[in-house]
Amino acid sequence: MLASLGRTYHDPLHGAIVLSWSDATEALLIRLIDTPAFQRLRRIRQLGPASLTFHGAESSRFTHSLGVMAIARRAFDRLTPTYPQLLPYRPVVLCAALLHDMGHGPFSHTCEEIFGSDHEHWTERILREFEPIRTLLDSFDRTLLPQLEQVYHHCHPTAFVWQLVSSQLDCDRLDYLMRDSYFTGASYGKLDLDRILLAMGYDPVTQQLVVAEKGMAAIEHYLSVRYFMYAQVYNHPKNLAATWILSQAFRRARDLLALDQLPADETVTAWLQQDCDRLSLQHYLAADDGVLFYHLQRWQQHEDRLLSDLCRRFVDRDLLKAFDVSYLDPDQQTDLVQALQPSLKEYGLSPAHYLGLRTTVSRGYTLYQKGINLQTPWGLKEISDRSPLIKTLTQPWQRHWLLYPREIEGALNQELAHC
Repeated sequence: MLASLGRTYHDPLHGAIVLSWSDATEALLIRLIDTPAFQRLRRIRQLGPASLTFHGAESSRFTHSLGVMAIARRAFDRLTPTYPQLLPYRPVVLCAALLHDMGHGPFSHTCEEIFGSDHEHWTERILREFEPIRTLLDSFDRTLLPQLEQVYHHCHPTAFVWQLVSSQLDCDRLDYLMRDSYFTGASYGKLDLDRILLAMGYDPVTQQLVVAEKGMAAIEHYLSVRYFMYAQVYNHPKNLAATWILSQAFRRARDLLALDQLPADETVTAWLQQDCDRLSLQHYLAADDGVLFYHLQRWQQHEDRLLSDLCRRFVDRDLLKAFDVSYLDPDQQTDLVQALQPSLKEYGLSPAHYLGLRTTVSRGYTLYQKGINLQTPWGLKEISDRSPLIKTLTQPWQRHWLLYPREIEGALNQELAHC
């Protein structure tokens, strides 16, 4: 039967992602995808609470991980006919691409901000400690897991292997920019993936990922897209407001749990009480968006007015408002927060939970992990040295936001009139 030949995953970006049982590496990928720990990624939104800002942002870490693997396979398989010495690295490249986000907790990166967890730490723990995955990796090749760890720590002896997965021009970024643009409706986030992959190459002398000089325009476009996606999507003020409310709700829940005044299951109790990077593997993997959202819904009926209101605001999308105060100096921003506190108290709202400042930073390009090397007749050159546009994108753009409830908007306008 045709179904026995492999597995097909239909993706809105990449079309049919087909894996074959007859290819040993791809058979391993299928088995890894079928493990409970990988299937858990279906229940974790790629963009966390950003769906409250962009209603289409419902894609999961599962779909993203498949996409990263698909791009990595295209990039790798295009180069191996020219550089057959790379062929032994195919399993580690494709497994590293597929498994790179295994450690994400509920609400993705927002989880790290709220609970202090480190998804890269958890990716390594899951690969080492989750028996079904560890057995698959070790059965395939005893050196595979150590090589995956080298990739994630950017110290694999062949730099190309880790750069394809985690660098300034990697398959992870290519997929999430395309995917997040697609699902948020941000049309300026579209990439010319074909041209980018054609531009990517391998330098056998330095063993690095490089870019052909004729492909510089495609990379300039990619980095410009990244800049705009951070400025307009990832750092959207409504995302800040949603994360703030979510963070304050779990902060209050933690306080009430310490007083033995909070209903919570074993998983959420462990997340609130413990250092999240020291949780048991069972408690970590048991948490997903659904588990935490269920508790938020339940706590709306809690007798503690602060917790119930914070949870209601998140569930009903009754978020704080955000005002750009970047034009004020730091002292003026602090003074503004202090001046608004009495108005909050008039409405019975806690200033510590309903009022604050947040800073966003947007940057299109950094020299992180060796940057991007351009192949020229004069040898490898850092791409920002050859492109005035990319040089400009290295400059960070900071914005400072005041988060506040709509109840005090009149008081805010009065205070701003005096600034």
